[in-house]
Amino acid sequence: MKSIINQIIELFFISVLSLGFVACNDDDDSTAKPVITHTEVGHENNKTATAGDDMHLEADIVAEGLIARIDIEIHLEEGGDYEIELSYTDGKYIGVRNTEFHEHIDIPADAPTGEYHLHFTVTDKAGQQTTVESDVNIVASEE
Repeated sequence: MKSIINQIIELFFISVLSLGFVACNDDDDSTAKPVITHTEVGHENNKTATAGDDMHLEADIVAEGLIARIDIEIHLEEGGDYEIELSYTDGKYIGVRNTEFHEHIDIPADAPTGEYHLHFTVTDKAGQQTTVESDVNIVASEE
């Protein structure tokens, strides 16, 4: 009699554990790619920067997989290979789920004037990336 009760108890625990494993098995472990919205490039989103000054850059970021890095690339659209590249891999933006990115990007005084293209890329800890792009006009200083 004792062995039948032990067998029933064992079966009960095996069943409960099996259900626990099945319930915890999630085939969709992926998180959504980062989302970047409300990008503002330049003062009042005028998409203009001045060589030798800084350029306002703002965006709201939501990354379910937590932000691992933010990369910014600004390159001449035509007629040259001039680039400005920045990466944020530590600090207040890294390891968080949502944030407002607000920085003033230094534009070197020797940056050629002209039409540029900006790439703003957010990578989460799972390696998923989202990029938003914008045109930027770099103008000469008025001094």
